[in-house]
Amino acid sequence: MTSTLDIPLHVKYIQSLGENKDDLVYHLTAHLRMNAIYWGLTALCVMKHQDALNREEMIEFVMSCWDDEAGAFGAHPDHDAHLLSTLSAIQILIMQDALDRIDVPRVAKYILSLQQPSGVFAGDSFGEIDTRFLYCAVNALSLLGYLHELDVERTVGYIRRCRNFDGGFGAREGAESHAAHVFVCVAALAILDRLDEVDEDMLSWWLAERQVPNGGLNGRPEKLEDVCYSFWVLSAMSVLNKLEWINSEKLIAFILSAQASDVLQGTEPSLQDLEHGGISDRPGDQPDVFHTQFGVAGKSITVRLSILGYPDLEDLDPVYCMPAKLIEARGLRKGWKALPRKVSV
Repeated sequence: MTSTLDIPLHVKYIQSLGENKDDLVYHLTAHLRMNAIYWGLTALCVMKHQDALNREEMIEFVMSCWDDEAGAFGAHPDHDAHLLSTLSAIQILIMQDALDRIDVPRVAKYILSLQQPSGVFAGDSFGEIDTRFLYCAVNALSLLGYLHELDVERTVGYIRRCRNFDGGFGAREGAESHAAHVFVCVAALAILDRLDEVDEDMLSWWLAERQVPNGGLNGRPEKLEDVCYSFWVLSAMSVLNKLEWINSEKLIAFILSAQASDVLQGTEPSLQDLEHGGISDRPGDQPDVFHTQFGVAGKSITVRLSILGYPDLEDLDPVYCMPAKLIEARGLRKGWKALPRKVSV
């Protein structure tokens, strides 16, 4: 198992995605295309290789996904607008300094139109509701400068009703606590300056309990570890200022076990594919851009605690899941805390 993050190889992996447009998998994942570009670009930014992908081609693709009837973005050209792909489009355009390409008031109007009487948001006109979509709306409106038009009390009221006895939050009222939904609820409350709705000690205990013996994190009790929870759990704990409740050294070792050429060599399974690049959900599985992004993101947060340090990664804002310097430049940084990053390895 390697002890370092192979940044050049992971950059090459992200660059290679989408090159083979005759691949069946490329077409089967069209509904995730906008999100995948956001995941890849964010990972590149954290690894300090933002220019590894062509800026103009990326912006052109994003704009080709504009749904003029709705006034927002779909995941792929000719797909219907959706809140998730709209947030990803906004994040991409901000990272590429191209937000001026869109009609901001119209996009904000689309987002606000999806709030339901209960306070939750639907993902699109078809009406599926989820606390993830609520977070997408709050995040996007904040980035666009339209948070003042949101019914904050109605929004916070819905999050409050999703809080469970263990301090966690679920996908909707009555749903079990899940680390990903904890993140979206905590991050939304942080953006809205309403963290008073969180039982910080109880929730931090529940989050700390997500670490399993091999160092990885799971999303719920009795479930397998998954590298993406390196971000969901750590981000919430960073906002709650409880990062030290996680064994960061063991978690870093788990993320770095993500390098899967070890599997081909008959040695210990790994999360990183050291032949082709990329990070998988757990050792021995196929890498993908989603887990590559959130593995790198989790490591960006975790390394602030590690005695190993990791100066080759940019800071990631755990609330917006974007480069911290961009969020700070927009005056949106919230009160999350991290220990100092080491200067050298």
